[in-house]
Amino acid sequence: MKSHSARKELILLPILLIVILLCVAGHFLLQASFQNSNIIEYLLAALPFAMFTLVIIAFKIAAKSESDEQ
Repeated sequence: MKSHSARKELILLPILLIVILLCVAGHFLLQASFQNSNIIEYLLAALPFAMFTLVIIAFKIAAKSESDEQ
């Protein structure tokens, strides 16, 4: 089993924190007080795409760090 560099794994933590904040913000924006806002509706529709983009970036960073170790 390979040992991984802790520094390279810590690089992915900011991306994880951003996705967590987007998830919490999405749940906050689903409250009834924001139902009549078109901007909020568009933001909530774009939220999964933003999260998916961040996951793809994280995969690319992890793959790059994996190939750099070999």
